[in-house]
Amino acid sequence: MSETQIGRSEPDSKGPKPKGYVRWLICGLLFLAVALSYIDRLVISVLKPELAARYHWSETGYADMALYFQMAYGIAFLGFGLLIDRLGARLGYILAMVIWTIGHMLQAAFTTTGGMIMARLPLAIGEAGTYPAALVATKAWFPKSERALAIGILNAGANIGAIITPIIVPLIALSFGWRMAFIATGALSIIWLVLWYVFYRQPQQHKWLSQQELNWITSETEPQPQKASLARLLAQPQTWAYMCGRFLIDPVWWTFLFWLPSFFAKAYGVKNIGFGPPLIIIYLMADMGSILGGFFSSQFLKSGQSLNRSRKSAMFIMACIVLPVAFVTYMPNMWLAVVLIGLACAGHQGFSTNLFTIPGDLFPSWAGGTISGLGGLSGALGGMLMAKFAGLILQGLGSYSPIFMVCSVAYFAALIVVQLFCKAWDPVRPQDIIKR
Repeated sequence: MSETQIGRSEPDSKGPKPKGYVRWLICGLLFLAVALSYIDRLVISVLKPELAARYHWSETGYADMALYFQMAYGIAFLGFGLLIDRLGARLGYILAMVIWTIGHMLQAAFTTTGGMIMARLPLAIGEAGTYPAALVATKAWFPKSERALAIGILNAGANIGAIITPIIVPLIALSFGWRMAFIATGALSIIWLVLWYVFYRQPQQHKWLSQQELNWITSETEPQPQKASLARLLAQPQTWAYMCGRFLIDPVWWTFLFWLPSFFAKAYGVKNIGFGPPLIIIYLMADMGSILGGFFSSQFLKSGQSLNRSRKSAMFIMACIVLPVAFVTYMPNMWLAVVLIGLACAGHQGFSTNLFTIPGDLFPSWAGGTISGLGGLSGALGGMLMAKFAGLILQGLGSYSPIFMVCSVAYFAALIVVQLFCKAWDPVRPQDIIKR
């Protein structure tokens, strides 16, 4: 690997870390937002075995639900990336969550896969704003030396949401009916909206922020905000490193999100609240992977390695962790399968934690949302193909084995592509992407 010099990648200020905590409160709010987005998108997967049996859904019909969700998500991801570059994280997040909460609650009105698809379109459109807004906020509030860890923490919100969902959704559905599961979880997002509106500001405008913490956050010099040219962005190899990486790894995560409850129901006869224990273990392991991915990268940096080697070394470790998932369907009992899937989810989250630093590490802040949007669109396109593939395999063969085999090698393929397009982790020159 070609190395960048450490001095080019780390913050300009080498002073001690401040005692301030406001940036970590912001990170906590971002963590909660990601968790809520995953709760809302996963309610349907937990309810799917019951609803499919009651309302006669086919595997291909459910696959179409996943496909159209990801199509809307990918297109909107790009749109939100452009929009958040202009609106900022505060207003952008508010707009995104309002849209997705409306769509989420609308699902309570339908019983067919076609109706669910229509309700989930606004859910997908709104949720597409989650990561562009979160990455822009992280760029504003954290220097490079802390950014991977901060992204790892907020990214862990996905796993917390995935852990909470199989606990609360069956309980709500059994006590109050399946429709209330959509309404009650949607209400949580409304509470978060109030907190975000009241608390979030840019660092320079935040009343709780000490001067010492502000100096730490702004220790890296940034060029004046500009408008990025989409055509010029697409001419940069760093853009394609991020887009291709997302195209290859996002489908794996989407597959786990949409089909794990169905896999456990079919392979091991799990029902209702029985989904809780295996999914909780899997997503707790994923949580650990998310944080460890950022931790490894940060520790490599502190040991004197370049940003290039630090990010890619962490990705390589995580890609190795995913490989055993290829054998999950051959496990003689459910708990061995849980361990292998949990390792794969941990590997995914740790890998993506480092891949998600590309918009912040290699692009100016005023282009970060657009790059995030392009990556989200690519990931959703890959997810659409995977959803169709999974639906056809399950409808035709009735076996999950080919699906898990594809998942196992996706991360090495992604790392190879990242290396080909981004050998040195060099930042893009602002003048090369400015709209003229």
